[in-house]
Parts: sequence; C-alpha cells; structure tokens
Amino acid sequence: MIGLSRSSFYYRKQGCATRLTDQELRDRIERIQEEFSSYGYRRVDEQLRKSGVVVNGKRIRRVMREHGLYPIAWKRSVKTTESRNGLKGYPNLLKNLTVDGLNQVWVADITYIAIRDGFVYLAAMLDLFSRRVVGWALSRRLDRELCLVALRMALSQRQGVAGCIHHSDRGVQYASRDYIALLEQNHLRISCAKGSHENTHMESFNKTLKYEEVHLWNYETFRDVLDRIPYFLEAVYNRKRLHSSIGYRSPEEFEAAFTQKTIADLPVLKL
Repeated sequence: MIGLSRSSFYYRKQGCATRLTDQELRDRIERIQEEFSSYGYRRVDEQLRKSGVVVNGKRIRRVMREHGLYPIAWKRSVKTTESRNGLKGYPNLLKNLTVDGLNQVWVADITYIAIRDGFVYLAAMLDLFSRRVVGWALSRRLDRELCLVALRMALSQRQGVAGCIHHSDRGVQYASRDYIALLEQNHLRISCAKGSHENTHMESFNKTLKYEEVHLWNYETFRDVLDRIPYFLEAVYNRKRLHSSIGYRSPEEFEAAFTQKTIADLPVLKL
C-alpha cells in the first residue's frame, strides 16, 4: 500500500494515486446521493468504484454517519388494489421457483404519484431476472386501460415471451377480462399475489421510485409527471441505477452482459 493506511481513499487516474480528504469524500458521496437518494454505503461504494475511485467500506460508512448522509425513507399511504372484485383468481406460481434467465417472470404493480390536485397512477412491469422496467404507463385514471398500455409496451419490446409468468396482485385491473385475454393470447402464465408480501420486488421498485425521484421533485401538475417519470424509468433506473441483486450493475448493463455471456458471477434467483 506504499506506506498508506488500508482505509485511505484514492482516485486513480493515469497511473497516479491521490488521497482525498474526508471533505472530498463527503462531496463525492453527496453528488451520488443527489441522483440516488436511497443509496446506502454499499451502493455508494460500487458507484465510486465504477468511476475509478477505490475506498474502504468502513470509511464510507464513517463519513456518511458523521455527516448524516443516510438514505431517504418514505411511507406509502394510498391504496391502489381492490382485490374483492368477484373476478377469477389465480395461484401464486412464484413459490419455490428458480429464475435464471430473461422473460421467465414479469412482475407488475400500480403505484400513485401525488400532484397538486390529486394523483397520477403508474403501472409498471419488471423482468424479475434483470430488474429492468419492460413496460409502463401513466394516467390520471386508475383503470384497466392503464395496465393494458403497460402490458402492450412490454410485449412490443420483448421477444420469446411464451411461457413467461406474469405476476401481479389480485386487483380488478389485472383480473379484468381484457387483460387476462391479452395475457392468454400471448401465452403468458398468470400468477397472483395475495398481498404485498407476495409481490415484494414490485414493492421495492415502488419505494425506489418514490425515494429517488418522486419525493425529490415535488410534482405539481400532470405535465410535471409526464416530463420526469419516463426519463427516470428509462435513462436512470434502467441504464444507470445499480442493483445489488444483479452484481451492482444497471439492468441494461446486466442484460447486455447476460446476452453476451460475459457474466462470471451469474445470479440465480430462488423465490
């Protein structure tokens, strides 16, 4: 270590190693959290490494603790699911399932975004293996068309989806005849969660959306939502945000590596 402490912080550039002060480290962490406010020390560490910075994890935790750089946490308070709808129910197909490839499981959910005169609703769908948002839709109305638009987007973007499990809650939007018919026409297998505890990956996505985008921008109008949310989903969440479950890669980076078979530590998701 050239006589320097193992906990020292360096920025490597053109073969040189420059130690940064705690203040410089704090500044870098703050810049990361300005964009990803829910990042804890592990994701901060990985983000720094991707930019060429090497730092001891204990030092990151110390600096974050000393300067109060904690991840932001918010609480969900609006109900978007009405499961007592009298429509046909389906079993949870994810129990004891192993997921090791793309288009094996899509998970879907609806969340709300508060604005000055009410709410905007986002229907989103993730590929469970890569955590990529494969379909989404925004609307002032909480209806079946919202979810149908998100599903149509996913079907238009992904190939080879026959046999893929579509997992959602038992809400009326996902149980509607039109939605079920579109799933069946494309040979997707239907799986339903009995509660949020059986759709935890979408709950996690919704929290990330709130922590790192919605609560930071304080939207006032529907136009504000339309201007920001698509950018966050496609340019930030899919392309830039690091996910611990896929080796601290972005979904886009992970899918490219998986497709090119360049991933050494390929994850296997056991549900």
